[in-house]
Amino acid sequence: MNLGFIGLGNMGSAIAGNLLKDGHQMLAWNRSPEAVGRLVALGARAASTPAEAMRAEVVFSMLANDEVVEAVIVSSGALAAARPGAIHVNLATVSVAFAERMEVLHEQRSVAYVAAPVLGRPDLAAAGGLAVLAAGAPDAVEKVRPLLALVGAHTWPLGERAHLANVVKIACNFSLASMIETLGEAGALAKAHGVEPAALYEVMTNTLFAAPAYKTYAALIAEERFEPAGFKLPLGLKDVRLALQAGEAKHVPLPVASLLRDHLLAAIAAGDSEKDWSALSQVAFRNAGL
Repeated sequence: MNLGFIGLGNMGSAIAGNLLKDGHQMLAWNRSPEAVGRLVALGARAASTPAEAMRAEVVFSMLANDEVVEAVIVSSGALAAARPGAIHVNLATVSVAFAERMEVLHEQRSVAYVAAPVLGRPDLAAAGGLAVLAAGAPDAVEKVRPLLALVGAHTWPLGERAHLANVVKIACNFSLASMIETLGEAGALAKAHGVEPAALYEVMTNTLFAAPAYKTYAALIAEERFEPAGFKLPLGLKDVRLALQAGEAKHVPLPVASLLRDHLLAAIAAGDSEKDWSALSQVAFRNAGL
């Protein structure tokens, strides 16, 4: 299949590489050329502009936030250059309001829009083990399902309105941030009483919370292994803000999200902006004088 790919950060590069391994042709674009060069070495071709990549039969994009998607896909003229009947698969975590706007813009251009944000970190992306949250027109989702199977180990269909996938992704990331905060606070409590956080986390992740996410983040926190970042703190702050925006839009109070926003801001103010968002846990340790 003739594919386009726009946005080759850690996640995007890993996903694009897996799509190439299945023998698909790909035009790839990224703001920095180094990432494109690595993908060209795997068999892709470099697109000179986002619009060139957007002319493919199916286009994937993995960009940082609403503003970047707006600039690269919409304002640049890339969406206007897409062929009628093409499918745009947006892998990014964007706001619910922006996702609804993208649905309208794509419908006006006769381009199918599938929201397919993913759950997982770059190492899981490289292994093709992400969870894919997919929503959009059923025929478009069905057409790209074999491609999504190369992106993740399982695809969860979430309805005909693309923005519903973003609702679920935002709720999931809010829950992950809450988990990191809890691990930090519980670890600080244990350490203040002379128990090493690693010992606490070993108990927790083999009994009450024996889930992959808990095991991954408990290990990062216990070892203070926050660099290189798989998902930087400012991105975590962005996602918590998206949860607060989505809650406010429907009059859903999210008091824990308000706390998380403040603690993420505190972590960034302390100089941790380049660290993995698991470093959010360190706010609890610092607050306890540890």
